[in-house]
Amino acid sequence: MLANDKAVNQGVAPVTYGDGARPPRGDYAAARADYTCDQHWERYTPQEHALYQRLYERQAAQLKGLACDEFIAAVEHLGTPQEIPRFDALSERLQRATGWEVVAVPGLIPEEAFFGLLAERRFPVTGWIRSPEEFDYVVEPDVFHDLFGHVPLLFNPVFADYMQAYGAGGLKASRLQSCEYLARLYWYTVEFGLIATPDGLRAYGAGILSSTGELRHSVLSPAPQRIGFDVERIMRTQYRIDSFQSTYFVINGFEQLFEATAPDFTPLYERVALQGELSADARLVSDRVF
Repeated sequence: MLANDKAVNQGVAPVTYGDGARPPRGDYAAARADYTCDQHWERYTPQEHALYQRLYERQAAQLKGLACDEFIAAVEHLGTPQEIPRFDALSERLQRATGWEVVAVPGLIPEEAFFGLLAERRFPVTGWIRSPEEFDYVVEPDVFHDLFGHVPLLFNPVFADYMQAYGAGGLKASRLQSCEYLARLYWYTVEFGLIATPDGLRAYGAGILSSTGELRHSVLSPAPQRIGFDVERIMRTQYRIDSFQSTYFVINGFEQLFEATAPDFTPLYERVALQGELSADARLVSDRVF
């Protein structure tokens, strides 16, 4: 959901930090100044509700043994898969659980708008759903990715607090011209993070959990490298937005994420800037490889 365009909304889609060949889509002219908009649930067609159900049921059937237990336990909070959830009804359940709500946005939104929403415990969810031709893979987040991939863990108190802390840290990073470092942290944790469990590695990142192919690729394939969580290493590492990841970072637990956002990142940004960037598939001698 994060993009690097600081201009106020004038109906123009933002650009993204990650490498990719397609510009973001969505009706940005319908968004408010903070990039939120109305969901317009009544505009979804029966075919779109049916597509959401197919996506949901296919993905839910593959979670066991690949997704973390916390996510599997929380998915049921989304409600019936027979139709795209109404954001207002979902927000009522979230408010009771962790004080969060979901708000509609056209798609990828600028960094400051994104950070500001998270800091207020408001999670931006894309209003449109992919086309049937994109059933297996969509380049940017749609309503299924955001709802199925992101929202369940917002019912987890520790993860919910991490997301708010991330948003507050992002607002500070914006003032320090360091948002790209936070974008990488978000990408390699919230979107494409793995967690070590007694039963082996499991996925908790939304980009993995909402993708049939990447869910198996991230946990089971011998192709990607899996590296122990290291904030500084992550902030130096580039990523791609239009292909499976070549590197995943592994946390020991959600508490580790929350603790990682507690320190002042200012000196860390300075060190990262001096060390320079790493390619998405880079391997360092210091890496703790799984």
